[in-house]
Amino acid sequence: MTTTTEVSSNLLSTMNGTTSSTKASSTEEIRNQFLTLLISQMKNQDPMNPMDNAEVTSQMAQLSTVTGINDLNDTVNTLMGNVSSSQYYQASSMIGHGVLVAGDSLSLSDGASYFGVNLPVGADKLTVTIKDSAGNEIKKMSVSGVEAGVLPLSWDGLTDSGTTAADGNYKFEVSATVGSSTVDASALSYQQVLSVSNTSSGVKLNLSNLTSVGTADVVEIF
Repeated sequence: MTTTTEVSSNLLSTMNGTTSSTKASSTEEIRNQFLTLLISQMKNQDPMNPMDNAEVTSQMAQLSTVTGINDLNDTVNTLMGNVSSSQYYQASSMIGHGVLVAGDSLSLSDGASYFGVNLPVGADKLTVTIKDSAGNEIKKMSVSGVEAGVLPLSWDGLTDSGTTAADGNYKFEVSATVGSSTVDASALSYQQVLSVSNTSSGVKLNLSNLTSVGTADVVEIF
């Protein structure tokens, strides 16, 4: 996808006479080209990697300096509103879906619980330790020969003592090793997206554990 910076720099170069099309293009035409490309980006952006409002504002400010368009502030405000609305409606498609986000909590319901681990490098052995609300270890799980990346996991509620854990909330810890060396491993909590909010700090996903995260915080969608 063409980035905002690439679109803006190309058009700004055109306005400064560094391309052969400068003489044939008026300021109004160049502005229209810029806006057309930017709006196209907004429509086709990845909701997991939305356009940065600050970057768009910076590029539009540069355009204003070069062209001297007096009404560009109104255009910027309109575009920022469009960017925000576009991100909001795209994020709303995630409502009802499960997501993996950074966290060490898991919820057991009807003998099923889901979570995940993120490994920046492969590991010979991955160990998951599940604890109850009192901090007691009730289940230890091991996986061998794990590749780098996100690994979705599940727990059926069966404890190491052979009993079935009660439905409810639990915590888990992860560790990984290569040979005798420990490698990084990040715990990922599975949550349902209940709703979406358009806040002053951007679009937020409201999760089933009553927390909110940005779309960029989502590691995987189900």
